[in-house]
Amino acid sequence: MTNVAETEIELSIVMPCLNEADTVVECVRKGLEGLSAAGCKGEIILADNGSTDGSQELAAKAGARVVDVQKKGYGAALMGGIEAAQGRYVLMGDADDSYDFREVPRFLEKLRKGAELVQGCRFPSGGGTIQPGAMPWLHQILGNPMLTAICRLFYRVPVHDIYCGMRGFTKELYQRLGQRCVGMEFATEMIIKARLMGARIEEVPITLHPDGRKAHRSHLRTFRDGWRTLRFYLLCSPRWLFLIPGGALIVLGMVAYGLALPGATVFGAKLDAHTLVFGSLFILTGFQAVTFALLAKTYAMADGLLPMDPRVERFYRILPLERGLVLAALVGVAGVSLLGVAVLHWAQTGFGPLDYAKNLRLVIPGATLVALSFQAILFGFFASILGMRKT
Repeated sequence: MTNVAETEIELSIVMPCLNEADTVVECVRKGLEGLSAAGCKGEIILADNGSTDGSQELAAKAGARVVDVQKKGYGAALMGGIEAAQGRYVLMGDADDSYDFREVPRFLEKLRKGAELVQGCRFPSGGGTIQPGAMPWLHQILGNPMLTAICRLFYRVPVHDIYCGMRGFTKELYQRLGQRCVGMEFATEMIIKARLMGARIEEVPITLHPDGRKAHRSHLRTFRDGWRTLRFYLLCSPRWLFLIPGGALIVLGMVAYGLALPGATVFGAKLDAHTLVFGSLFILTGFQAVTFALLAKTYAMADGLLPMDPRVERFYRILPLERGLVLAALVGVAGVSLLGVAVLHWAQTGFGPLDYAKNLRLVIPGATLVALSFQAILFGFFASILGMRKT
């Protein structure tokens, strides 16, 4: 066991609260028992978010330190409570009695051994247990498993229950994360940022109990909070939101060009100018999506939303603004040249009727290259502006 100075608080238990008079005393009692069982000097903080049912007074009498948090939101309440925490480690958990704070020793053991974030797991896939009636079937069968699977795919997080609100972490890690989300996304933001920053993340199985509320229902809203979580996943992953779809569109557009330029026949269909139009559409929108991925990543890195990515930095070293402008200009010249040849063919006919299928094989690629050149120039300057935020 880690030696802790007699006067040093080792663990702070932070409970966000909004009108939890039915359960807050029981949660504080179990928290005190958990601290005693863990053999550590600790404190319990009730981060109250404007309760009007006397939760504050009940918690204080039970032995908690009450911190009033004016800014509304689950994440905002936790931020206020964690900032006030004096412990080297912090354990957060809801004050609705769905989590048993007597399980504190399991979290503290892993924190003492060097883990920076210890995530609870309620699902059998991670060894946890969900008691009957403790979780709505839609959350249990679809919502939580789906959002966890997406997070594991996008970010390779080593947890099986992304939404579990009971977790322990070091105060030092929390200060490095720079949490921004004030709503329910706070919990997933913590795990994603910790993973991206290379923090040591471990998991412990826990039991989820039916909450003890009688006065009101859960603060969680299934579809609203589920969508906000999915939206946050995408915003934190320009690769999945922009880069992969954009790259797929570019490849599809190039395939269309490769078949339409020579006039290939596919499954009995003659591919011609119309296919080139679709190909150009795919290439232009795909290129824009790819540049958006780079811009989003650049902004997030410069503003501290995401950690620095050496691959992005390497890209800008290989292709700085000046080199990018030259390359974009060459693409534009190629496009203008194709358009010039098309105009020359038109002039040779005395600006009369043309073989449009043949002429569009010059006009469509030419216009596409000019548009790509213009997009690349705009991207280069905008990326440079965002990059200035680093200095």
